[in-house]
Amino acid sequence: MSKWSKVSVIGAGAIGGSLTQRLAEADIAEELLLLDMVEGLPQGKALDILESAPILSFSTRVRGSTNLEEIENSDLVVLTAGFARKPGMSRSDLLGKNASIMKAHAEAIRDHAPKAIVLIVTNPVDVMAWLVKKVTGFPRERVIAESSTLDSARFRLFVAQALNVAPRDVVGFVMGTHGDTMVPALSFCSVNGVPLTRLLPHDKLAAIVERTKKGGGEIVDLLKSGSAYYAPTASQMEMILAMANNEHRLLSSSVFLDGEYGHHDIYLGVPTILGRTGLEKIVEVELAPGEKAALDESAKAVAKDIQLLSTMMPL
Repeated sequence: MSKWSKVSVIGAGAIGGSLTQRLAEADIAEELLLLDMVEGLPQGKALDILESAPILSFSTRVRGSTNLEEIENSDLVVLTAGFARKPGMSRSDLLGKNASIMKAHAEAIRDHAPKAIVLIVTNPVDVMAWLVKKVTGFPRERVIAESSTLDSARFRLFVAQALNVAPRDVVGFVMGTHGDTMVPALSFCSVNGVPLTRLLPHDKLAAIVERTKKGGGEIVDLLKSGSAYYAPTASQMEMILAMANNEHRLLSSSVFLDGEYGHHDIYLGVPTILGRTGLEKIVEVELAPGEKAALDESAKAVAKDIQLLSTMMPL
């Protein structure tokens, strides 16, 4: 598979910087552009990353800029810019702070990178993805959000720790919104084919589900300042590699639903197949009654935030 010509990462904070390093090391693009509004920050981080090329043997050209117009002709744009959560702050609290940033960046993508796939990372991510799709007018195949991939990784790790097994042997996915109403689909989780419900009692599963829902907040509380970025950028890379290498991976991603799972005009984490063109297919699975009810509640939470956003910002 040929390399992408250009990948742009908007936001040079902890997420953007870490992701740019991972992208450079993966060597999947001819050019990698890191952007931020703070002069010197993206240029300095880009140069630091580029100086590791002789050691890590990548050929990607990495540079930094403060000019959004330089995303021109990007194959992929990753949106990481925005305010991070602080202790006690929910993702919905970030809505007003990050919506205006997302709108400006979406307009730049629409005008300068009209053929790009857009991967949204900024929280509250499901609502920000809806906003980006609305502003750009791009088809849903090219506007995707990373959320459930990370939540699934956290869930799988906590299960592996409870059973003392290798994390890679835990298979499963989390659906719904990236927040307190996320839905670990227990009926589809297993350890190398053995159903999870046969390996752990209900109370331990319930505790794992609850910890997964609070996974990001747990790290925020520990750090006191800042939020997670190692696992999030690993999750983003899993999605990006699936697209760059046309792997047709079945991953849980937040995508625009148009009737799937009974929901319309909303972004929600569901099983998806990702390839070179972005979203290839939404996979509909028959959830257990309780899981479907929980997914519906998750959708209501996202819809509520979308409605709030609509009153705050004319679109």
